[in-house]
Order: sequence, then C-alpha cells, then structure tokens
Amino acid sequence: MKIESLVIHGGIDGDDKTGAVNVPVYQTSTYKQPSFGENKGYEYSRTGNPTREALEKLIADLEHGYAGFAFASGMAAITAVLSLFKAGNKIIISNNVYGGTFRVLDKIFNNFDIGYKIVDTTNLEDIKNNIDEDVKAIYIETPTNPLMDITDIEAVSKIAKEKGIFTIVDNTFMTPYLQKPITLGTDIVIHSATKYLGGHSDVVSGLVVVNNEELATKLHFIQNSTGGVLAPFDSFLLIRGIKTLAVRMDRHNENSKVISEYLKNRDEIDKVYYPGFEDHPGHEIQVKQAKGYGGVISFVLNDKVDYKKFLSSLKLITFGESLGGVESLICHPASMTHAAIPYEIRQKVGIVDNLIRLSVGIENASDLLEDLTQALKESI
Repeated sequence: MKIESLVIHGGIDGDDKTGAVNVPVYQTSTYKQPSFGENKGYEYSRTGNPTREALEKLIADLEHGYAGFAFASGMAAITAVLSLFKAGNKIIISNNVYGGTFRVLDKIFNNFDIGYKIVDTTNLEDIKNNIDEDVKAIYIETPTNPLMDITDIEAVSKIAKEKGIFTIVDNTFMTPYLQKPITLGTDIVIHSATKYLGGHSDVVSGLVVVNNEELATKLHFIQNSTGGVLAPFDSFLLIRGIKTLAVRMDRHNENSKVISEYLKNRDEIDKVYYPGFEDHPGHEIQVKQAKGYGGVISFVLNDKVDYKKFLSSLKLITFGESLGGVESLICHPASMTHAAIPYEIRQKVGIVDNLIRLSVGIENASDLLEDLTQALKESI
C-alpha cells in the first residue's frame, strides 16, 4: 500500500465490532477482567489502550518499523528513549539539535551520569573520531532545527552498526511521508507529533518507532513504568491528523519553495537556510534520502532590519512557538526554541539574534508573500 493510502488505512482501520470507519475513543482507565488471571488484552490504560494502540500501530506502519509508542509530548518521547541508557554512557548529538533535547540531556540526564558529545553530524569523520567506548548512540536531526543541516542517515547508521551502537533520528521535520530513517538503517525514530503529524496545532504528543523486538520490549517497559502515555482522545486526534498528512505535506513543500525563493532574493535577508536550494551543502544527500524539503525555512535578517519589529509587524503569519501546523508560524530561536543552549554555542553554530525560523503553512502563498513584504518594509 502506498503511503497516501497508508496514512488513512494503516494501523487498525476502523472498528470491526460496529463498522465505524474511525477507531473509537476508548475513554477508560481500566477494564473488566472476565475471571481471575484473565483479561481481554487490556488491564489498565497506562499499560495499553485500544485507541492509543491503533495510533502506535499506524506510526509503526508508516515508518516501516517493528513497533510504535505514543507519549504525552515530544519531550516525553525523547525522555523515554534516553532512558534506555545507563550511567557512564554518552550520546553523540547534532551541533544544532533542538533546544529541548539539549536541555533534557544537559540538565536532567547529566544528573544520572548520562553524558553527551556535541558533534557536527554532517561530518562523518567527526562522528568517527568522537566514538569511544562510552558512546552508545548517535542522535541526529536531519534537517536540524533551526539551521537545516542535512546528515546522511544511511552513512551514520552504517558507522553506528560497525561500532555496535544505536542510531536515533528525530524525524519531526520530514515525517514518514518524506523520509523513512528505519529503511536507511536507523534503530529508533522519534517524532514530536505535535507538529506535522497532528498538523492542526491542537494536540501535544510524541511518537517513537523501533526496528526490533528487543528494543520494543525495553521501550514498552519504560513507557509503562514512567507513565508518560498519550491520552485516548489525543490519540484519536493524532490519528485524524495523520489521515491528511500526505495532502498537507505536499502543500507545505509547495509553499516553502515559493517562500524560500522570495526570501533569497530580498535585500533585507543576509542568508536563507533551506535544503531545497541546489547550493545548500546537504542538498544532494537530502535528494537521496527524502522526497521533499519540508516546510521549515530559517533566515538571517540583516542589520538594517529590526527583527523584533519585523516579528510584531506580521499580520497573517503567527508569531509563536511550535511548527508544522496548517497555519504559518514564525519564531525567534535564540530566545524561544533554543534559549536553553548556552550563548557561546548558539553563536558558534549560527543561532544568532537575527535568525528567524518560519514554518510555512498551507495558506495561499501569495497572501504569505504579501505579509512578509509589508512586515519587512515596516521594520526598516
């Protein structure tokens, strides 16, 4: 089944008992036991819930993985995955990884002696040189948030397998519609499903897919033990959002190409980060491992533009946290999504104060261009 059909019919398709075309919301905390030591597959909704199970099977199908797991947020999903490791272990992370990922490693897992190494994961030799006996995983985003660096998933996965360590890919920006890391050798895929998978800025959620039974057993134990599960109604909303993923991502892709070309040709813009440009350093890898460029663009305003005034002058585009919704969302990474990263690191990698991240929505592209144009004029 092709993915355009799989997003609608994957996982558990409808309800056999009633014929309902949608999986019901099983809004229950517990389940009646027929007799001592016997159940109907469910005991307690933290451990398993039919609505959540339908979502988990759906994301596993979409990512071509062994099993999926749904969590109450993207950070809950990341936290569960990092809980697979133990004291003394280290994890290689991309050098402009999402600020929340850095924060949980730096401020929480460091307390349990689970460390990290910040590496330019676009440089394979850099990765190899940083793998020692304590490194147990390579954690990458591709494209990275917010600088849109591209890492070769297949090449990194090969290096990891040779060293006997895991590859973890945050696939939030691309979604399984555009990129399938497990088919490229990845062990674990993470999504902040709040973003494109939900797609409507109305549910906070996280998803994980693993590629084998052993990892599935371990992660289910962590999910059940720590309890950060996604609620039944939120699971229902996420299934509903995924049904339109294909048509939405096509429009996000289409609009982002138009907006990126516009920004590239504006005098007020010093630099545009977008892997769809042929001169982007990771363009060829992106073409090889994905079937599109996504809907996120980052750009640097030049000194004659007051970036605070620019953000406040936008009328159609929403200034706020998050990305991946049907509406265009714009943010200031240095003070918002990546504020947890130390200033020196931000400056070194390019997360400067006049860097702006734009999640291009599915509105009419000409309306978006008009809004950007008037805001740029207002801010000079």
